Amino acid sequence: MTDFEKTRTMFDIPEGVVYLNGNSLGPMPKAAPDAMARFLHDEWRTELIKGWNTKGWWMAANALGDRVGKLVGAEPGTTIVSDSLSIKVFQALAAAMAMVPDRRVILSDDGNFPTDLYMAEGLMKLKDDGYELRIPNPEDVLDAITEDVAVVMVTEVDYRSGRRHDMAAIIEKAHQLGAVVIWDLAHSAGAIPVELGRLDVDFAVGCTYKYINGGPGAPAFIYVAPRLLDTVEPYLSGWWGHASPFEFDTSYHPVPNQITRMRIGTQSIAAFNLLSTALDVWDHVDMADLDRRTKELAELFIAQVESRCPGVSLASPRDADQRGAHVAFQFEHGYACMQALISQGVIGDFRAPDIMRFGITPLFINEQDILKAVSVLEDILARETWKEDRFQTRSKVT
Repeated sequence: MTDFEKTRTMFDIPEGVVYLNGNSLGPMPKAAPDAMARFLHDEWRTELIKGWNTKGWWMAANALGDRVGKLVGAEPGTTIVSDSLSIKVFQALAAAMAMVPDRRVILSDDGNFPTDLYMAEGLMKLKDDGYELRIPNPEDVLDAITEDVAVVMVTEVDYRSGRRHDMAAIIEKAHQLGAVVIWDLAHSAGAIPVELGRLDVDFAVGCTYKYINGGPGAPAFIYVAPRLLDTVEPYLSGWWGHASPFEFDTSYHPVPNQITRMRIGTQSIAAFNLLSTALDVWDHVDMADLDRRTKELAELFIAQVESRCPGVSLASPRDADQRGAHVAFQFEHGYACMQALISQGVIGDFRAPDIMRFGITPLFINEQDILKAVSVLEDILARETWKEDRFQTRSKVT
């Protein structure tokens, strides 16, 4: 049984703050400063270039990949950590398109995070071979999978509403019709149970700076099904994925039958160090326990807001099994209201045009935090504090 009071003590959250934004950026583990100091003083300073061998830097992408893989139900040796999520989307999509060379349709949805769609648009322009990007409503994706679709590329949990796609149903239909499926797990990894291996997922990508708490700009990950490891084409073919990188061959030959072929170039070992420290917290967490606790806290939050905060409406699915780990409410003046909340130490975030998002993260959030957040929101709405001039000007990051 996961001890969430113990995990709560493992994060450094400013006193008086209720942090409901772990769905955008996880808080800092308390062990992070000491871990970074050890890296600086006991690795980089003392080992210098030797650290690639003596401290395991060269294979850190794989080692961390396996640790992240445990959180998403991946088999050992199928996940690596490196680069940014946008790069991993591009990498997975290029490989998936090559697997279905006689088709020209990429299917996503209009609730996918925009950067995934931007990466698809850029790749289509680069190929310049008649590709089409279809983006129906999220609810219509399953019906939109047809025999002309090459790749289905969707984010499991909608970044706005928290609505979950039916992963098993989409995979089953796509595979029946010969399409390849890519899952973006940005709002799934560390938030809800994921079973990549059991569901026969083709590709998955995700980030580690949200629920996994790896820090701002923490590296992303990519998963490739074991059945594809010897044939998947690494179109971003960097020397880290070469079969013999230190022979400095002028032609690219990928590592055979290993996820290592999806590595590209030199990574930030400092960032890897912070991610490793965050993953130490996850060694104490069972994903089934996390899922139960998330649902309990989310149900409490929804019930309290709906009974005490008139004027806002639930934008997330009411069925807990159809939600991820954040809850969204609509309010016409959502940006100003969120700024008022933040000014009183309740930190969530806003997504245009009118969505206030609240991450439900049991590793460091409990019932008292939920009740405090609702009380602050109730007071802001009753007093119309959000109307104050200081809350009307939008910052660059919302």
